[in-house]
Amino acid sequence: MKLSFHGAARCVTGSKHLLTVNGKKLLLDCGLFQGMGKDTDAMNRHWGFDPSTIDYMILSHAHIDHSGLIPKLCKDGYQGKIHCTDATASLTAVLLEDSAEIQEDDVKYENKRRAAMNMPYLQPLYTVEDAKKALDRFEQHEYSTWFKVGDGIEAMFTDAGHIIGSACVHLKVTENGKTKRITFSGDIGRYRDVILKSPQEFPQADIIIMESTYGNSLHDNAVSTPDQLLQWIEKACLQKKGKLIVPAFSVGRTQELLYDLNQLELERRLPELEYIVDSPLSMEATQIVKSYPEYFNKRIQKVLQSDSDPFGFKGVRFVKTVEESKLLNFKSGPYVVISASGMADAGRVKHHINNAIENSRNTILLTGYCEPRSLGGKLLAGRKEVKIFGVEKEVHAEIGQIRSMSAHGDYEDMSQWLACQDPKEVEKLFIVHGEYDVQHAFQQRLMRKGFTDVIIPEMHFEIGI
Repeated sequence: MKLSFHGAARCVTGSKHLLTVNGKKLLLDCGLFQGMGKDTDAMNRHWGFDPSTIDYMILSHAHIDHSGLIPKLCKDGYQGKIHCTDATASLTAVLLEDSAEIQEDDVKYENKRRAAMNMPYLQPLYTVEDAKKALDRFEQHEYSTWFKVGDGIEAMFTDAGHIIGSACVHLKVTENGKTKRITFSGDIGRYRDVILKSPQEFPQADIIIMESTYGNSLHDNAVSTPDQLLQWIEKACLQKKGKLIVPAFSVGRTQELLYDLNQLELERRLPELEYIVDSPLSMEATQIVKSYPEYFNKRIQKVLQSDSDPFGFKGVRFVKTVEESKLLNFKSGPYVVISASGMADAGRVKHHINNAIENSRNTILLTGYCEPRSLGGKLLAGRKEVKIFGVEKEVHAEIGQIRSMSAHGDYEDMSQWLACQDPKEVEKLFIVHGEYDVQHAFQQRLMRKGFTDVIIPEMHFEIGI
């Protein structure tokens, strides 16, 4: 029995973990690398394994850094099913088609540059048609129900509380008469999430593969997120009369922002401005989230009794077409625009930042984790100049951050998630999905809690278990 790591190893994207048992190979997640600078494209094109040799695949949740290479996996030879929850299947469908459109558009732009330099053309990682074909492989399962994956392999999902449909994956794997209990955390949500239920307890495991994005930090809960949002809106739009640009992932973060703005309106504190959601994907994702109210926590269930749409409020407007999006660049402030992606490295928000970054009246508000090499990461690091679409831009816009907004749990949430486990029974605990220095700090914390063999695997590391 072997375990190898081909993504989210000493970095936060590209989740791919490969289990070999009884001569069969099971892939946990198949994520796209994002925000890795010049290395990103090469990392997404080279697997570290042969997709045609994979027998089974399980998907923890829909986010692109966990699902985004599934169409390429199928294109490159994977023939099996993709096991996930019902909501994950729904969200992944719209995310993968959107990702495919971005792949095709990015390659067209890059090939124009290559043509001018007599360089060979690139092909997209996958096309919209590839994405649609991959969706036929999805097989849906309920939480807390064991199902057969293959001979000697059973699996069960528990609610991870990260986004709608997100799951921790639990395996019972039998080889040569011996059974191992393996748990893969996926991404662990928060125990005080404004929309979702808390992560579920789970059975004792022998082997744990665990994310560590915020393994050395605590989220700032001293001031509520709606209050912080209101402060930024008042400063950026009412005082400076500028644009407030909020990069936000289409799934999870956008819905949380809309919910918090709706709360401000219910409290009659929301300034009368235009709140523009510039993302067709966010519009689709929000409708999908609304269709799974059974996954909401008790607080939002109570809100639903008096407010039929907790994501809608006066002044909100969804922008769908490219033409409408481009017209926003000619629209003077004040207004708020929420647009993907959250790391500001791709999508429409990159164009909004490009248009607004050199004007000191404008504000760019980051609301979640940004990989240090991404545009969002560079802005948070205080860069005075950043390159956008190949052109150096001076940073005159104010850069803000709300640290309390994250779908990832902090180290207290992750410790609470682990509290149902007896450390003496855990043979090995692998830390993935985190920056290397953060993982070291989290490793020490886990060892103080009694976990003895805590490993931080590097890319393509393989070990017997």
